[in-house]
Amino acid sequence: MTTTKKNKIIFWTATILIFLFEGVMPALTSQSEMAKEGIRHLGYPEYFGNALVVFKILGVIALVVPQVPKRLKEWAYAGFAFDFIFAAISHYAVDGMGFNAFFPFIVLGVLMVSYVYYHKINSVNS
Repeated sequence: MTTTKKNKIIFWTATILIFLFEGVMPALTSQSEMAKEGIRHLGYPEYFGNALVVFKILGVIALVVPQVPKRLKEWAYAGFAFDFIFAAISHYAVDGMGFNAFFPFIVLGVLMVSYVYYHKINSVNS
């Protein structure tokens, strides 16, 4: 297997995981009572959760559509990084150190893999 093919497989695997966790799942569950209670539990108003879902969906679209300009993809990666960091902080502040405070860092790791391999692929194609 060529290095380019391996890089693309790693990139798309990580990116699809982000797409599922941050795009599909929020889109399908954001209006559930459990999701709304989760936002309230952290002290945020309901409209914040709605706005967050809209931006997550726009962000994953930016990551998975190849025609999206590179600068916009960079903003999407940055937005997700901030989202995961602040999610961890919010969970830690409300519930203390636990899985909910740690899990956003796991997803941040997946995002970092996507980001690194996005640049590896594009440095080869440039």
